[in-house]
Amino acid sequence: MQSSDPNHPITCARESGRVRVLFEGHEIADSDDVLVLREADYPPVRYFPRGDVAMAFLRRSDKTTRCPYKGSASYYTIYRDGQIIEDAVWSYEAPLPGMERLTGRLAFYPQHVDFQNDALSPAETATIPPGTAPRDARDIDAIVRHTDSGSGASQAEHWDANVSMPDDEAWEGDEDQVIGRPYHGTGSI
Repeated sequence: MQSSDPNHPITCARESGRVRVLFEGHEIADSDDVLVLREADYPPVRYFPRGDVAMAFLRRSDKTTRCPYKGSASYYTIYRDGQIIEDAVWSYEAPLPGMERLTGRLAFYPQHVDFQNDALSPAETATIPPGTAPRDARDIDAIVRHTDSGSGASQAEHWDANVSMPDDEAWEGDEDQVIGRPYHGTGSI
């Protein structure tokens, strides 16, 4: 999908991999059919199929807006875990000609949710522009194998512990010890 206005380019393509939407750490959408819309100089926007969104946590609001390129958008409020985020989600129910791929899909304002692509954390996903493939596992392995110092020494192998565990037996029956047992007599567990 592309817009015909060269002064306001719009493209839309599928994002590779599976994308989840997390609200306060709870999954609110999960799909491997996410469209990424790139419009002029705006940040890319992910659109999720309605069937892949937990609609039980969304309520349609009265708000509507109109885009001269995409058409009328309707809005939804998130209700989850006692939190209410008004108009945090939008959808083009009947977009303008040329934008039909957006029909009924939902987009989330990124300031209210976290996106997670495949096995990446939300923080890692936030650094990857929508539509960009996640790092290959071989790339991640190469990163782990190098230290920040640039020495090239591997961090993949386990290293010896540099601390020892306290010896509980040393405390038993040692009444003359100057330092008492930690938390002894404080009522702590």
